Amino acid sequence: MKDLRGKVAVVTGAASGIGLALARKFGAEGMRVVLADVEKDALQSAAQGLEADGVEALAVPTDVSQAEQVEALAQATLKAFDGIHVVCNNAGVFAGGVSWEAPLKDYEWLINVNLWGVIHGIRTFTPLMLERGEEGHIINTASMAAVTSMPFTGVYYMTKHAVLSMSETLYHELTLMGAKVGASVLCPELIATQIDQSDRNRPDALRSEGEAPTQHEVVMQAIHEGVKTGVPPEQIADRVVAAIRENRFYILADDAWRKTCEVRLEDIRLRRNPTFAPPVND
Repeated sequence: MKDLRGKVAVVTGAASGIGLALARKFGAEGMRVVLADVEKDALQSAAQGLEADGVEALAVPTDVSQAEQVEALAQATLKAFDGIHVVCNNAGVFAGGVSWEAPLKDYEWLINVNLWGVIHGIRTFTPLMLERGEEGHIINTASMAAVTSMPFTGVYYMTKHAVLSMSETLYHELTLMGAKVGASVLCPELIATQIDQSDRNRPDALRSEGEAPTQHEVVMQAIHEGVKTGVPPEQIADRVVAAIRENRFYILADDAWRKTCEVRLEDIRLRRNPTFAPPVND
């Protein structure tokens, strides 16, 4: 899919971070953009910012964990722009701590957003795009967490591994069908976003009570410090657009995270026990 001008992009988690950067990048490429997020005020502000730059934009408040809301997002897109060409299943949240101590509500929340959000996006948008028979592309946001493993982040890493697997399967299915719709998985490193403040969007029913799991505060502090010097989200948006044009599936980091991934792959190839190899920049 080379020419994006005049096409329609849908981005979830678009009120901030990578999602907002994607929306702005698509708008700069001449696309019409539908922004979805649970943060209604920030979402409206993001859409208004795009419109001020001359971009046709639509804000649709959406909880991606709810299938009916993702379906409503698709229908709102078709009603407004009569097209769907690029879909970024991007919304995501984070929580840390020892896996056996992590509250079930942490598991439920992260699985609902990080995994079910992608499931709902794939099940809703893929058939609509195939039915229309136009060129298109689906990008599922995973993380370099999808190709590595680290302690005290098991719930988050599990969801991202699942997104990677789902995305690879989607790619194979679309390719074998000879579809005009491509697929990519986005695996960014630590980005300058608000992922350290994910709890701001946690539903009240899924807020944990009692003591946080061991290492939770340490992990959250590390994430908080990391995002301060994280890669600008705009660089991730540039990678995504390049991958769409090249019909390239894996959108990976090129820093120390890649080395950590290679160590894990070598562990698997050699059938050796997992190596603890946290990403360390030279």
